[in-house]
Amino acid sequence: MQTAPRLGAAGLVAALLIGTAGCQSGSAVADGDGPVDVGTIYDLSGSLSAIGTPKSDAAKLAIEDINASGGVLGRQLNLIGYDAQSDNAKYTQYATALVQKDQVAAIDAGVTSASREAIRPIVDAAGIPYFYGNLYEGGLCDGNVFATGSVPSQQLAQLVPYAKKNFGSSFTILAADYNFGHDEAAWAQKYIEENGGTVTRTEYLPLDQTDFGSTLNNLQQDKPSVVVSLLVGGDQMAFYKQFAAAGLGASTHIITPVFGDGQEQLSIGGAATEGIVIAYSYLQELDTPANTAFLAKWHAKYGDDYPYVTPSAVAVWNDWHLWAAAVTKAGTFDRDKVIGALESGVSYDGPGGKITIDGGSHHAIQNVYVAQGTKDGTFSVLQSYDQVSPAFEHSTCDLITKPDTNQQFKP
Repeated sequence: MQTAPRLGAAGLVAALLIGTAGCQSGSAVADGDGPVDVGTIYDLSGSLSAIGTPKSDAAKLAIEDINASGGVLGRQLNLIGYDAQSDNAKYTQYATALVQKDQVAAIDAGVTSASREAIRPIVDAAGIPYFYGNLYEGGLCDGNVFATGSVPSQQLAQLVPYAKKNFGSSFTILAADYNFGHDEAAWAQKYIEENGGTVTRTEYLPLDQTDFGSTLNNLQQDKPSVVVSLLVGGDQMAFYKQFAAAGLGASTHIITPVFGDGQEQLSIGGAATEGIVIAYSYLQELDTPANTAFLAKWHAKYGDDYPYVTPSAVAVWNDWHLWAAAVTKAGTFDRDKVIGALESGVSYDGPGGKITIDGGSHHAIQNVYVAQGTKDGTFSVLQSYDQVSPAFEHSTCDLITKPDTNQQFKP
């Protein structure tokens, strides 16, 4: 999700770690048959817990699943997890603990891009494989980071042409007023123009805004065919209820790459969810043997705690199975060799379909599903796209030929 500049504290910690943890880069987990420690950091409390808690539970279930199948290279995995409490400073603190104290073999962590950026200097200094399984604004190119969530070249690249074909050619963009919203809006503008559409208006709205009367008046005045919603957080969810109450859905359609991953459809209700068009690499409604088997394991573990299993939770499940497959292929826990195995194109048949690491960009090739919200708060799949490449990242980032690249490319 949102982008933020590198935290000063994180950079300072990373510098301190070069002497203490940097020497671990490429080292193998100690020989023996004992458990191998792996780590997670998510937001289990605070404003981001609706996303972070399912991710944490997915990690626990994935590690249990891997261990039940014999572990990795004959060794069981021991999961060490921390709650960042929706506080980026704690991501820095706990990433340091995972590197220095716990000396984990791999990390899966973060919800927002700001949390990812707090972690990145620390894992880079230590050379630890780091999985970031969350949708975000795209473009990251870092030799230690594997970003397996959906990116704009997989979501908006499918949503915009679908909307242009089925709803019309005029678009209004509504975006959260911070880096994620601005970056995603730039992507939306690009795809709209490439598909022959026009942008009638772009509005950036504060994260704490709850009254959208002015925005609704603009929509009534402009009469766009499509609203591209890049709104996030609990307060901005009020937009969907107010949009539905104003009766705007009869003439204007909403598309969004962010709705549903925080179980928003459960909080706003079916009446406001109906008609919203989304795109994700996983939807609970998928009727496939792999998803049926996954959901059976999930509900056997968590019962009715989760009315809806989120895409980012499944991304975490995929992450740990991809890492286990890479270790198995490498025949060692040596970090450099595991990263090399991931870059060779390791795949896993996950609940949403086959997922493969694109070696040069460290992003994921995966299925994408365009779906529409229904009155009962679920989603009905409209179109499926098989094995969609992270096209922008693939074209701008080649860590195999330029392994020292460390930047985030913009559209």
